[in-house]
Amino acid sequence: MANVVVIGAQWGDEGKGKITDLLSKSADVVVRYQGGVNAGHTVVVKDQTFKLHLIPSGILYPDTDCIIGSGTVIDPKVLIEELDQLVTLGISAENLMISETAHITMPYHRILDRAAEERRGNHKIGTTGRGIGPTYADKSERSGVRVVDLMDAESFKEQVRWAVASKNVLLEKLYDLPPLDPEEVIQEYLAYADRLRPHVVDSSLTISEAVQQKRNILFEGAQGTLLDLDHGTYPYVTSSNPVAGGACVGAGVGPTIIDRVIGVAKAYTTRVGEGPFPTELDGDVGELLCDRGAEFGTTTGRRRRCGWFDAVIGRYAVRINGLDCLAITKLDVLDTLDEIKVCVAYEIDGQRCDHFPTNAKQFAQCKPIYETVPGWKQSTEDCRSLEDLPQQALDYLKFLAELMAVPIAIVSLGASRDQTIIVEDPIHGPKRALLYENGAPQLEVSASS
Repeated sequence: MANVVVIGAQWGDEGKGKITDLLSKSADVVVRYQGGVNAGHTVVVKDQTFKLHLIPSGILYPDTDCIIGSGTVIDPKVLIEELDQLVTLGISAENLMISETAHITMPYHRILDRAAEERRGNHKIGTTGRGIGPTYADKSERSGVRVVDLMDAESFKEQVRWAVASKNVLLEKLYDLPPLDPEEVIQEYLAYADRLRPHVVDSSLTISEAVQQKRNILFEGAQGTLLDLDHGTYPYVTSSNPVAGGACVGAGVGPTIIDRVIGVAKAYTTRVGEGPFPTELDGDVGELLCDRGAEFGTTTGRRRRCGWFDAVIGRYAVRINGLDCLAITKLDVLDTLDEIKVCVAYEIDGQRCDHFPTNAKQFAQCKPIYETVPGWKQSTEDCRSLEDLPQQALDYLKFLAELMAVPIAIVSLGASRDQTIIVEDPIHGPKRALLYENGAPQLEVSASS
């Protein structure tokens, strides 16, 4: 039995959906612990593509229980659209559970999100406009609407009438926008309540019972470490805590039940929205990475900014999350390159910096210090074991493991489930790990547990 947290080790969009889907095969329960519809997971199974925003990708396994935890914010309209999509594709959602203490994204949250972003002008953050920040803001101000409130019609009506009256002042006076009709909002959302009611549970209790039953639990975060509200590149961050520590708060469990933390990182780096990006590439190589990697957001469709692998933020992710293994995704995107650069440190004001600077002004001034390694100039898409990889590709992975001083457990070489090398199963125990030890990268073989 193992309880594992999966997190993004960069700025999100690392391919966590596929990794979560792979690990869900060995999990009994999958818990989404933070974020909202601003996140997106794309999972490809044979000839079918599933795009999920709120529902954990474990839903594709009929025997896996999936829980949307209390740390998430839920847009019921989008959630129901996802449920309908699954039904259309022949996937049952009977094993989906929704925390009764999760907060609800309301129409005024979406409107205020877009209006505030537009008002920022040149200081915009790059929000998705899905109302996530305002929903979390109301949660912090203790004026939010929770799932349990939505399930109580009379209480919900009272809350909405009060909230809409308050928000209409902002809409009309600050943003010069038309007011909302509270009765229309009530009617729309109570219809959502009827559809979602069978899925609502006390999620912390449900997870606790799973722990007692020694079931394998996978905790799934949205976004990535560098978008964390407290530890990311503030203010260009999300409104919750994607880091591993957020799993305990968002799921309602204690840290002592967590056994392992796996970080997901691309073989290069991408970022969506605004904010500094030291290794960003503006020329032909950046275009190549974007095109070969299909770097367009699942949620917004926005083109992602692309750059070389950044080991500085990688080491930071290892430290902040306590990572004990990595999944490297999209290695195949690098197949055609003659040479590959890796950022091993930064230069700030003429001085070398080996650690991520938390000062936003300093980070914006960082210049990458690169080491260059040879490319392999051949396809890796059909590789299914480390032995199948070209030597230069294996050397590249070993170099990343050395720089980050953490084992690589999984290598992804395409969007499909089968385009994967499982070096080590993080749930069922170590088999082999590509790792760095005593100053020299090596491939270690150990007995399964």
